[in-house]
Amino acid sequence: MSHRTINGKTVLIAGGAKNLGGLIARDFAQQGARAIAIHYNSDASRKEAEETVAAVKAAGAEAAAFQADLTSAAAMEKLFADAVAAFGQPDIAINTVGKVLKKPMADITEAEFDEMSAVNAKSAFFFLKEAGKQVRDNGKICTLVTSLLGAYTPFYAAYAGMKAPVEHFTRAASKELGERGISVTAIGPGPMDTPFFYPAEGADAVAYHKTAAALSPFSKTGLTDIEDIVPWVRFLVSEGWWMTGQTILINGGYTTK
Repeated sequence: MSHRTINGKTVLIAGGAKNLGGLIARDFAQQGARAIAIHYNSDASRKEAEETVAAVKAAGAEAAAFQADLTSAAAMEKLFADAVAAFGQPDIAINTVGKVLKKPMADITEAEFDEMSAVNAKSAFFFLKEAGKQVRDNGKICTLVTSLLGAYTPFYAAYAGMKAPVEHFTRAASKELGERGISVTAIGPGPMDTPFFYPAEGADAVAYHKTAAALSPFSKTGLTDIEDIVPWVRFLVSEGWWMTGQTILINGGYTTK
């Protein structure tokens, strides 16, 4: 079986119930994935997880949903163990988990800091750790970060600041896993037209973001559409395997490094 294709592969998607993760799951099923393990965080997203499982099965792949709060190493280890027990070792592991906070640093509480660190940095670290242990040789690992890693802006210190370590986690993991033929990448979308984006932004900020990218006039919303991110994820975990250790900002010209 070629490592440059999704056809016949086993996939684990953290945050795979809805939005970008849900679309990736559906797309990979259509690309011929054999089985997809779909993680969701809590009862609030159980219904969407079940709908995604049904859509994946309808496309011809095996699928199951796995609930976990991935802010602990033990929960991450259990997620991978449960997925392996159900479908065997994954060939592809994708992490879309994240949480946004937009606040001046002066207003961020210690509890908020700790939560952002746990969701955006700690979970990403232990995802890469477990993926490194469980993904098959010649497998692929991809983590979603944010295009704010290329921004010079206030108010996102706790969000972008806690996604920033993932850039180095990605480099380190790619070096450590390269001898097994495993590629490790990170994708930083621009602000996406999903429910994840809007609660953190005021009306003026939303209007700005909808015009900020060079290609905004050609997006149906002005923002990054999840349909424009999925092909890049698909490429990096298949034919684009030679790209490794890199964080790529995919945002229509919203920020650049």
